[in-house]
Amino acid sequence: MPTLAWVGVPETETTIERFLELKEAGFTHNFSFYTSAEAFEKALKIAEKVGIKMILNCPELKKDPENTVRRFMKSKALAAYYLTDEPGRSSFPELGDWARRIQAVDNKRFCYLNLFPNYAPTSALGTETYREHVNIFIKEVPLQVLSFDHYPVVGATSADVRDIWYENLEIFADEAAKVSKPFWAFALTVAHGPYPIPTIPALRLQIYSDLAYGAQGIQYFTYQTPPDPQWDFNNAPITKEMKRNQVYDMVKSMNQEIKALSPVFLGAKVISLAHTGKNIPIGTKQLSALPTPIKSVETEGLGAVVSHLKNGKDEYLVIVNRDMVKTMKLTVKCDPSVQKVLKDGKIVPASTYMDTIMVEPGDVQIFKW
Repeated sequence: MPTLAWVGVPETETTIERFLELKEAGFTHNFSFYTSAEAFEKALKIAEKVGIKMILNCPELKKDPENTVRRFMKSKALAAYYLTDEPGRSSFPELGDWARRIQAVDNKRFCYLNLFPNYAPTSALGTETYREHVNIFIKEVPLQVLSFDHYPVVGATSADVRDIWYENLEIFADEAAKVSKPFWAFALTVAHGPYPIPTIPALRLQIYSDLAYGAQGIQYFTYQTPPDPQWDFNNAPITKEMKRNQVYDMVKSMNQEIKALSPVFLGAKVISLAHTGKNIPIGTKQLSALPTPIKSVETEGLGAVVSHLKNGKDEYLVIVNRDMVKTMKLTVKCDPSVQKVLKDGKIVPASTYMDTIMVEPGDVQIFKW
């Protein structure tokens, strides 16, 4: 499963030690801003040695796309070409032309950008609705991989999770599925403005919800703390002084979980999605049916995301505790053939566990058959 560091190793710290530090935290992809093709080339060569994939981002890609692509396309460390961030509707035609120019030279890698979240104003979207924004973008900008950012956690309680977050996932996952394209999603790892210092439950809630909705890549905003006085960014995994902090260890732990569970999620297709709880999130559906091997699912408290996934010949039921503060009482009754996927990736008969267990805040339970 791709794990991307947004604002990764900065250009001024382009050393093998910094890239090894990134890899140690479990990242597979690095995205940084480079002032020139020469600066990017230096980082790319180090990434090749370390085993990190890079997103190409330098001024030359805009000024001379074809020759810049030819310059770097033979590198095994090159993963994608960065276009822009959060474009409005008026930018789509130009972005589409740019993407086609790049893909005419190299169609083995993907062009990359992030779309707005659904809390962006219509003046920024350039469309009347968020779904229209995503739909038109997909039609006009031929990207192989889709991506959007949405940072739902704006406080320390479960009431501080944006109530339109899951609607954003519903819309984006649906539009991506219509055109059979994978999508990547985000988790927030830097405090700023209303956004608090990350916690393991908040990260789990974001990441496991993304994966339950079918995300094929997890991105972290940010890895290094950006020196931006306007936003007062703080407490990203790497500080402004280029030191690790507790969030580095949290992200490392999360990436270990993602890697262990990649056989479940990487390549998976969503069969159905629903939610439990007295009050389900805006834009979602109440759980009303289950796959045949699962006889019943009962939750107490805030409720859960319940996702039925298919990956090759295997099927999974993924249940995510929507509460990032309190544990959730979960009761699942199933056929004897059903197995349970543990957090380290090991698979055991579901019958070895009690029907009723407590799920930690934001955490996941996975059943397989």
